Amino acid sequence: MHARKSSKLTLRDKLSRLTLAQAAKWLGPDGSRLLTLGAKIDIDPAGVSWPDDATFQVVIPCAETSVVVTLALAPSGRDGVRWICSESEDAELWTAAVLAFILEEKTALGLATAPPEKMDVPWELMDEQALEKRALAEREKRAREEKMDITPVSPTKTPWCDYLVTSSLSGKSYRVALRGLARGQSFCTCPDFRKNTLGTCKHVLAVLTRIRRRYPAEALRRAYQPTEIAVHVRYDGELRLAFELPRKLSPAAEKILGPWRERFAQTIEEIAELFTALEALEAAHEPVVVYPDAEERIAQALHQRRLSEQVAQIRKNPAAHPLRSSLLKTELLPYQLDGIAFAAGAGRAVLADEMGLGKTIQGVGVAEFLAREAGISRVLIVCPASLKSQWAAEIGRFCGRGVRLISGRNAERNAQYAEGEFFTVCNYEQVLRDYLAVERTPWDLIILDEAQRIKNWEAKTSHVIKSLRSRFALVLTGTPVENRIDDLFSIVEFIDDRRLGPAFRFFHTHRTASETGKVLGYKNLAALRQRLAPVLLRRTRSSVALDVPTRTTEIVRIAPTDEQLALHNSNLQVVVAITRKKFISEMDLLRLRRALAACRMAADSTFLVDKTEPGYSSKLERLGELLAALCAEPERKIIVFSEWTTMLDLIETQLKNLRAKFVRLDGSVPQARRKQLVAEFQDNPQCRVFLTTNAGSTGLNLQAADTVINVDLPWNPALLEQRIARAHRMGQKRKVHVYLFVTEKTIEENLLATLGAKHELAGAVLDPDSPLSEVQLVSGTEELKRRMEVLLGAPAPAAPDVSAETKARAEITALAERRQKVSESGGQLLTAAFSFLGDLLPEAGTPPNPAATAALRESLARCIEPGEDGRPRLTVTLPNSEALDTIAATLARLLGR
Repeated sequence: MHARKSSKLTLRDKLSRLTLAQAAKWLGPDGSRLLTLGAKIDIDPAGVSWPDDATFQVVIPCAETSVVVTLALAPSGRDGVRWICSESEDAELWTAAVLAFILEEKTALGLATAPPEKMDVPWELMDEQALEKRALAEREKRAREEKMDITPVSPTKTPWCDYLVTSSLSGKSYRVALRGLARGQSFCTCPDFRKNTLGTCKHVLAVLTRIRRRYPAEALRRAYQPTEIAVHVRYDGELRLAFELPRKLSPAAEKILGPWRERFAQTIEEIAELFTALEALEAAHEPVVVYPDAEERIAQALHQRRLSEQVAQIRKNPAAHPLRSSLLKTELLPYQLDGIAFAAGAGRAVLADEMGLGKTIQGVGVAEFLAREAGISRVLIVCPASLKSQWAAEIGRFCGRGVRLISGRNAERNAQYAEGEFFTVCNYEQVLRDYLAVERTPWDLIILDEAQRIKNWEAKTSHVIKSLRSRFALVLTGTPVENRIDDLFSIVEFIDDRRLGPAFRFFHTHRTASETGKVLGYKNLAALRQRLAPVLLRRTRSSVALDVPTRTTEIVRIAPTDEQLALHNSNLQVVVAITRKKFISEMDLLRLRRALAACRMAADSTFLVDKTEPGYSSKLERLGELLAALCAEPERKIIVFSEWTTMLDLIETQLKNLRAKFVRLDGSVPQARRKQLVAEFQDNPQCRVFLTTNAGSTGLNLQAADTVINVDLPWNPALLEQRIARAHRMGQKRKVHVYLFVTEKTIEENLLATLGAKHELAGAVLDPDSPLSEVQLVSGTEELKRRMEVLLGAPAPAAPDVSAETKARAEITALAERRQKVSESGGQLLTAAFSFLGDLLPEAGTPPNPAATAALRESLARCIEPGEDGRPRLTVTLPNSEALDTIAATLARLLGR
């Protein structure tokens, strides 16, 4: 193995890649506040200097003296950087000012390059040819620029062999099997190759660049020749199975597979034909290699074929099917059994039922169904931390199989994954921390609950979760589309990373954009719904005729006070100023987030923004009037939501003045305490109000409430629905009243309109009966992302991913062992055959011509090469050097020489 060369980052590199979160971490627990204060200190660029390549110095003039802050490379510092301030008093604040200045002025300091004024044509506006050309160009650029260790598995005379490729940027190792120069001929185990439909990737391209330098043109023109029958997957375009056939087949194999050379062009159109061919080859004792990815697709097809009739019977009339009462310990509703049958039949599916329809019981039911019909024995459930105990309780209630909740220290958790319980329940953060232990465990089924946690397809959590492998997968989410169809793309990618195609094709097909790349809306939604139909099931309360009382929604519009409006508008000016800038720095984003939050808080009360008494709030006045009226009704129970804990403090004062008994839940309340709060509200008639932040919007059953008051609006309709679904769900006996408080002339009015547009988008994508094929939805997020400052500098090399490298090497070793085993038996068989043939030939009175034998032996030696081709292939390995003499002598006698 070639040792990877480590590249040291310079101080310029480190500062160019400095992030807001990293700077805050450097400064300690109070880092975020210090950065905010430090950003207000003016720093003159003239005071900045680089005494040497490892030192950055800033002089800040003050009233009596100057403060000097020095940053330097140091192994003992934070991330290899230490700082010294000439003033011991307020040293952290002066350092924060310098770090904020760096984050703000990277371009002026030469640490970053501003994005070009004129952008390339956006993906959405390209034709198919240009789209593919750019996608290839991006991968070619990465292949040229990223550092990769490329190691052939074993010395070989041909370029067409296995290579281990390790990227220094990600630390990941992959196996590249080189077959030829054209796209679609080679193979890589990386995720991008599997899903990009291009038939190549940066790793394949990097290896091709390497072999072009190392092998003469004649060797590259010599095509790869398979020497065994194999079934593999073609990745160039639509995913499909194909036969890989050697140039010459045995008579028996030729009779079976001959038609594939012409009629099918070696591509398998129907899985039934494949099974027929494989059965015939087995009967004829013809060896066939089925590659792992092909085996996975065949297994999935077999599963669907085997269960299709049973699933069809269940879904035809789920209300009358006996599994309703026999699958779990409680009777299933008809639509719940239908959902279980759909997900189990698909093998990998998204169950996107509206909140309150019982996705948890359906998840347990899918696991139980697959245990009976497919023999699964290990299920991993990944959910938010707040729902782990609820999952354990529901499993015990519905099926009684063993369950393990992952908890404790790192070493304890790692051991728990390997334990043999049927269900293992962990949260998303634990998967990130315990990835190697999770990955090592062979899971049969992975269930993601509240899967909107992986809606950001570029986020680390999404990448880690999607790298987990299992035969079956189930995604549970009531909100697969929260803001953009990008959310749905990311979620579906977990169950089938080619269902919606690669990202560049998906966005090109379904997004509309301006010439600057601003997303204007979505298109071809009817085609999207059709493509999702085999793997996504969405039911609403109305569609299943669920016996849940109706709900009414009242929008309470409130005029702001002059003080509220002035504070709101001053922060809105900051928002406008930042969004009009040509490009956005991280400090700009920090200011933008805070200004937007201040606008929203001012719509509630000025006290939330400036913490100055008395606070001004017309909303609190109206809320006090409504609470007084509602609490006067003896049977009324109320849930009050606000995004801000300070607003809850103010509402608490109102409730105490009304002498109304209440409980409060926010993010500071430990998980163990939450059950007690819910029980108090549900069971105590005197407890009238459940006061909560968004911490109470998921995982809580509060059917005792018949009123939901949203003091302020969330960013997306999914969260609003989650809030309301705490009360409006199965088990509710009374009509539910919903109040939405909106302060006029503020950002809340825009939020109300945006929520409506996002709700329309979700319906257009998920509702199979929706007539919409296009939705206009203007979003500023993509525009801001496009104008983000581009940070340059050497990327930090990632630590080697030992797990990925071990996996790639194990795969290569297994293939090599199989190849060697087949080669040795084949070589012995060939030698024995020639020896037998030599015995049958007449001696003709004279021994074979020694010169002719030597010449034939030399020719044969040139033809025999090691079979390192990247996939298991039949290579004839002779048992010893004398065997070559035997073959050459026999051929010489056959030729009469």
